[in-house]
Amino acid sequence: MIFVVMIGAYSGFRYFSKRGLTPGTQKAPENIQVPSATAPMIDYDKLEEDKELKALMGERKAKYGMEKGVDIIAKSDESFKVGDSTVSMQEILDKIRLKSGDIVEKDLKPQDVTAKEKIESFGIHVVQPGENIWNIHYTFLKDYFEHKGVQLSPLSDEPIEEGRSSGVGKILKFSEHTVNIYNIKEHKLDIDLNLIFPLTKVVVYNMDQIFAFLDLIDYEHVNRIQFDGETLWMPSN
Repeated sequence: MIFVVMIGAYSGFRYFSKRGLTPGTQKAPENIQVPSATAPMIDYDKLEEDKELKALMGERKAKYGMEKGVDIIAKSDESFKVGDSTVSMQEILDKIRLKSGDIVEKDLKPQDVTAKEKIESFGIHVVQPGENIWNIHYTFLKDYFEHKGVQLSPLSDEPIEEGRSSGVGKILKFSEHTVNIYNIKEHKLDIDLNLIFPLTKVVVYNMDQIFAFLDLIDYEHVNRIQFDGETLWMPSN
């Protein structure tokens, strides 16, 4: 049997079969140009009262079949505000890229658009009182599967026979390697996934990358998934 292997990384996923495990060649960091123009700002506190903003978020969420999994879908050249804290996606992405060893090159002439400037979409979940990272990921995953016509059982993330993790549980654990948590009060990435303070931190999903991963999942065989704490093996047939 052939398995597809996935290693979580915010900058992308690498896929290879379990037969002759050969990871992709590591590339040297590339200069990444980020536009510095003043970008649109999404106010989290006005998502319900601002009809135009609500419609825009609804349109963006519909593209991914999201309803409750994320609060905001922001473009990489936009900013968002939660309470009295405003943060740009550029700020978050700069810190993520620096953490991963990429070189961030500011474009001082925002009108000069280059091929390297790719506008991406990011799902933003604003952490609420009583939430934990597991439940946040589960809600995101539940939204995804419902859009695919699959209803997840409330117990689907619970251990199965002999205490082994279910396939959904393994996906949720793997998901912890595919997102970033950002402290919008202190303007820094957070490395402790279990220490989350309401309305001061957001969970950031790269929508295109996370969906590229999820679209590989065949739910009928979800419990055949293997996870070793870092790498996810998924049956390819």
